[in-house]
Amino acid sequence: MVTRTSDSRHGGRSANLLVMTRAALKAGRGLIRDFGEVENLQVSRKGPADFVSTADLRSDKILREELSFARPGYSFLTEESGETKGTDEEFRWIIDPLDGTSNFLHSIPHFCISIALEQAGEIIAGVIYDPLRDEMFCAE
Repeated sequence: MVTRTSDSRHGGRSANLLVMTRAALKAGRGLIRDFGEVENLQVSRKGPADFVSTADLRSDKILREELSFARPGYSFLTEESGETKGTDEEFRWIIDPLDGTSNFLHSIPHFCISIALEQAGEIIAGVIYDPLRDEMFCAE
């Protein structure tokens, strides 16, 4: 895997980034599987040019489960599930589980998983993962 970070401490990864990268890698494995079977996915329309597939929903579920397990109590804002308040509202995960759904559904190999961590209204960490290229970008 190619990883590019904006911080060189500990290989560029804090505890939060490690949690985020693990979650992205796990969800990415599912997206790779689904990309190979895109014609079998159920798709519904959210808006005029906005679609959601079972791949989006599965990725969303994996990310929410992994991040909740590692950081119980954090809130969520995801493209597919909306906002979910946690017990620790200072922190919030902001997720697009399949950024580039239209590309994905048309078998165009340009899509990613996007995860950000917000603390008190400020983004403090971010991960973008392209599962097909196994390329990840991280920042804190």
